[in-house]
Parts: sequence; structure tokens; C-alpha cells
Amino acid sequence: MTLLIMAAGNGSRYGGLKQFDSLGPDGSFLMEYSIFDAIQAGFSQVVVITKKENVDTLTDYLAPKLNGKIRLDVVAQELSDLPDGIEFPKERVKPWGTAHAVWTARHVIDDPFVIINADDFYGSLAYQEAANFINSSEELNEFALVAYELGNTLSDFGTVSRGVCQSDDEYLTEITETLKLQADQDRVIDHATEQYFDLDTPVSMNFWINTPIVFEEIEKEINSFFEQGNALSSEVFIPKVMSNMMHEEKIKIRLIKSKSNWFGVTYAEDKQIAIDTLAKFHKQGAYPEQLWG
Repeated sequence: MTLLIMAAGNGSRYGGLKQFDSLGPDGSFLMEYSIFDAIQAGFSQVVVITKKENVDTLTDYLAPKLNGKIRLDVVAQELSDLPDGIEFPKERVKPWGTAHAVWTARHVIDDPFVIINADDFYGSLAYQEAANFINSSEELNEFALVAYELGNTLSDFGTVSRGVCQSDDEYLTEITETLKLQADQDRVIDHATEQYFDLDTPVSMNFWINTPIVFEEIEKEINSFFEQGNALSSEVFIPKVMSNMMHEEKIKIRLIKSKSNWFGVTYAEDKQIAIDTLAKFHKQGAYPEQLWG
């Protein structure tokens, strides 16, 4: 089992590279808690996707801490890494999106894997649930999504975007991107549409469980992206790839409604909450005093 961590973002709303911010009591990054929890759940490899200029620094930082506990691959998401036959447009400056970030790992992953964001804390239970799913599933076309309750994923400092999930109880049937969600008394409102949601509505926090067949589908999506003339401004997102595969009946996606803890650092003001929450977890004994001690 492999954990793929997307850590190539710019953190524009946060005001810096939040994936490399020291939030734990011992200075650990948020992604280190994900790696720690994945190791406890039996994962054998972690792949971190980052910018080319961060590869060596991140490798030098993580390798001594992990000290052979799990295989580590730090891979650069490069603009020029494109399917055969596609010419790289030199005027493009920003990354191609989350789907392309995942595709970047195609050469180092050959078993079922989990995709997460570097700047989110998903809780140890989520990795145990993912491991249970991977160990029990025998079909290459059965994927899964670990979903969280909407009310537990909001920020006190602004609106957030979430993928609202619909299911037939067991499998995902639809995922709808909602852009401006905010708590409104005992419900949640999307200010973009004035639609209300219950607090326990399942939402995607980009905790996907896949098999390597997704790489071929992402490559097709990238080719289609260029054919449609989107090469200068748009991006290719992993939820869109998953949704297309699902609707084309190439895969089925199990919806795992988790009770695990989640928090993220979308805004700069979220940082102190993250620091306090991690400190509490350490004090309660959920993590050792020194994460890698």
C-alpha cells in the first residue's frame, strides 16, 4: 500500500507554503502526521509530489526521520512532463493541476494507493479504514473515497469549497463541487447558490483510494484537456477524472463515511487552531512527544 501526498501547491490564501509549515509541538509538518498514521496502518511506501526546487530539501528532511520505516520517493511535478506527442507551451507558468500531480507518480507506484493533500490532517482512523478497504478489495476497478461530515470541515475565517457527495449508501453516485460554504446556525450555506446543506452531509476532502489503472485514465484526460485548447489557464483536477471514470462505468467508488478527525489550514488564521489541536493530540497520547523519536 502506498500513500501519495500532493505537496506542490502555492498556498495563495494561506500566504505561504503551508505544506512545509512547522505545526506540531516538535516542529513537524502536517504531512508528517499523515505519514506516521499511514505507517501505523501498514502502508509500505510514501510518495511526495512537490516542486522541482523542493525535491532535495524535502528528501533530506524526511529521509532521516523515517529512517527506513517506509519507502520514500519524492517526485517533482514538472510542467514539461506531458504525454507523448504533446508540445509543452512555454508560456505556461502554473502547474497543470492535481490530476497531473498524481500522474507524475506513475513511474514509482505499482500497487493500490491513497491520494491526500499535504496541508490536511485526516486522522489515524482514515488510514485504518483505507487499509481495510485495500486489503479486502480484489478488483482493480473498485476505488474508494473517504468522506467527512461537512460540518466538521468548515473554517471560522472564510468560506471553503467542498465536493458534496451523493451515494446509494454503499457507492458514490455523484460528487458536486460547491464553492462558498460557510456555517449558518445549525446548517451550512453555499453562498454561490444559496443552497443549504445538513451538517452531516458527506463531503470529499481529497482522500481517494485507487489502483494504478487511474494513470492511464489521467493521461487520456490530459490529452483531452489539450485538444480542447485549455493549455494556458485551466487545470486538470483529480475529482473530475474520478467522476468521469465513474459515469463511464470504468470504475465504482465505495463511499467510506469516516468519523475520523479532520482539519486543514486554508487561511493563515487556521494555523493557530492547527497548532493547538496537534498539541492536544500529543498531550492525550495519540502521538509520541517526538513524532519520530
